[in-house]
Amino acid sequence: MNSEFSHVTADNQSHMVDVSSKTASLRTAKARAHVILGKDIASKMVDRELHLPKGPVFQTAILAGIMGAKKTADLIPLCHTLPIDKVQINIELDNHTAIIESEVRTFGKTGVEMEALTAASVAALTIYDMCKALSHDITISSIQLLEKSGGKNDYQRNA
Repeated sequence: MNSEFSHVTADNQSHMVDVSSKTASLRTAKARAHVILGKDIASKMVDRELHLPKGPVFQTAILAGIMGAKKTADLIPLCHTLPIDKVQINIELDNHTAIIESEVRTFGKTGVEMEALTAASVAALTIYDMCKALSHDITISSIQLLEKSGGKNDYQRNA
């Protein structure tokens, strides 16, 4: 097996990593995405929520992000199907930017980084979808893993 890429064999064939011999442990991951909405859309915020004809934007995005985390293995070909124990998504508006933070937990043999990243991404895409009638001048940016724990290596993004 090519030690640099766990999902590629020595003869450059893709495969799903065998985690059967790993020990189950608590695995957590946090991710963040930014959605730059602009002044016009952000000005419609009332009581920490954007209420548009399609419904409450942030609450809908939170539900979509949770669903996205649960469907990650259906979207990313080499991800393992995981029993997810927790998905939490928070969305705050800072100036004209919606900041989405997701946290995912499982007790299992592989991490939940992809689930956390998928949750933040799907929530961001949902905000875009719900706000595009007001403006297409919306930017999704900075989708990133903030931290992960459990398993062989822990990770925390610096600043």
